Amino acid sequence: MPQINSDSQAAIQPELASGESILWTGMPSSSVIFHKEDALLIPFSLLWGGFGIFWEAAAAGLLGAAQRAQGVSVFAMVWGGAFVLIGQYLIWGRFIYSAWKKLRTHYAVTDRRVIVVQDGFSRKAISAFIDTLPTITKEEGQGGFGTLRFANTDSMWSGRQGWGIWDRMSLGSVPTFVDIENVNAVYRLTSEQRAKSRTAKAAY
Repeated sequence: MPQINSDSQAAIQPELASGESILWTGMPSSSVIFHKEDALLIPFSLLWGGFGIFWEAAAAGLLGAAQRAQGVSVFAMVWGGAFVLIGQYLIWGRFIYSAWKKLRTHYAVTDRRVIVVQDGFSRKAISAFIDTLPTITKEEGQGGFGTLRFANTDSMWSGRQGWGIWDRMSLGSVPTFVDIENVNAVYRLTSEQRAKSRTAKAAY
């Protein structure tokens, strides 16, 4: 049986309905854990960041005598500065932002629902009834950590994820347990509770 994190239990408690019982609570790992999407996102971010720096250097006239003779283009430097800032976020800033969110994210499995609470700039909470979950997908990582998804997700190639593909800790419309410890145990617990809830519902 996976353990209950006391900090997460306190964060989840206000979201519980009358008579609802917590079976597990936890938090995402604070470590940087790479996912399969990063095989594309990291090279893309490096290309973007490199292009931004090249643009800025060219606008500042640092790439040759001909460019220095043309002078500094303030507009081009401001425009290029935006590319540089975005590139820095994509390369390393997003990992810092995710780490900040991870310290403020709490997960729970109850006898009725799966719940995510995030105390970031504002408190956000999403949940789904266990018996209605269309799927429980386990993505195993290293050291027993992994991710549980409770809905079919769009491929990163579809473009439907938008900017959210760069923010792994963004809350969607359906809960996702990202980078949790003992993912196999939580997967078994959730699967068993879903089966139990569906059996009890069918009996009525």
